[in-house]
Amino acid sequence: SSLADLSALRLQSASGTMVSLSELGSFVADPLTPSIYHKNLQRVVYIFGDIAGKSPANAILNINYWFKEQPLPSGTRAVWNGEGEWQITLDVFRDLGIAFGAALVFIFILLLIETGSYGMPLIIMGAIPLTMIGIMPGFWFLNLVMNHQVGGYNTPVFFTATAMIGMIALAGIVVRNSIILIDFIHHALRRGVPLRDAIVESGAVRLRPILLTAGAALLGNWVITLDPIFSGLAWSIIFGVFASTAFTLVVIPVVYWLIYGKKAEQHARRFNP
Repeated sequence: SSLADLSALRLQSASGTMVSLSELGSFVADPLTPSIYHKNLQRVVYIFGDIAGKSPANAILNINYWFKEQPLPSGTRAVWNGEGEWQITLDVFRDLGIAFGAALVFIFILLLIETGSYGMPLIIMGAIPLTMIGIMPGFWFLNLVMNHQVGGYNTPVFFTATAMIGMIALAGIVVRNSIILIDFIHHALRRGVPLRDAIVESGAVRLRPILLTAGAALLGNWVITLDPIFSGLAWSIIFGVFASTAFTLVVIPVVYWLIYGKKAEQHARRFNP
């Protein structure tokens, strides 16, 4: 790694004695012609660096701000999305975003076929946005608890690609709670129970099964948090399931009542004047 280290290398001579490399001669520095790289018929210079304590997104935003204060020479520009980890990050999250949208579409189609209604699938899928209430604040809280310095740099927990995969998986997991509640409401309505009573009864009767299934999902993913690569996936599922379970028990029945409550009351007045 240095000229001094190179000179100190010891070699075995013909007589068996050890001789340092510096005793055999001297080193002469001879500069080489630097390589000139091209891309798209333009000269380029590749800059490499390791990031400690910050995400690549924060680092690039900070460097762009620095370039605004100290502009590059005329005819020179910095390109971040053409090479390296930043381009991979953009491509991965773009593809995962498309996959998330496709998953929502397929879930809607399946629920549409099952319910025969355009509005009911939207009510059931209302549990999916509730996962974000748990995921984003959850990672923020995780950094407050687990972030510590190593060698003078922070070690934050980032929302990685595996965490995004966990969020996509949650789309199919959390709708289970909505289906359980709404299915119970529909069965109660078929028995002649008023809508308001059916909604209250659904939360009371289905509370234990919902909590048990959510607890099983949390405990099953707790072991994955120990893995350095897939821990983001596990944390997304844990935070998302926790928040969605808590809010689904309130939000989904309330939304159901806001949409169908007036119709049920009008129907009741019509047959019970």
